[in-house]
Amino acid sequence: MKQLMPFIIIIVFFILIAIFILALNNYRLKKRIIDAGKLDEVSLKFLAQLSGFGNEALKWGIILLTAGIGFIVLEFIPYSAEDSPLPYGVETVFIAAGFLIYYLLIKNKNKLPQ
Repeated sequence: MKQLMPFIIIIVFFILIAIFILALNNYRLKKRIIDAGKLDEVSLKFLAQLSGFGNEALKWGIILLTAGIGFIVLEFIPYSAEDSPLPYGVETVFIAAGFLIYYLLIKNKNKLPQ
């Protein structure tokens, strides 16, 4: 695990940089669209799609919740910490369940008449 930690830290660092760059580019794009002049219905929908933070917060909340539950479950499962790939599998299953729950919630939300 000690050899894996620097690799994980580097990956997390680059992911954070990518998220920051995407947020900055979305801001600049929205500002350009707004500064361009009158907004029609299509451009308003596009702006709303760019700033869909409600769904993003829901997605990451569900994923982090299920990941946390996965870590809690790992505390109660006996395994060899040095040789076993079991923790990776259990955590992956819980994170995948979080994505699946998010997908089903969004799918049902889009089915509702508005």
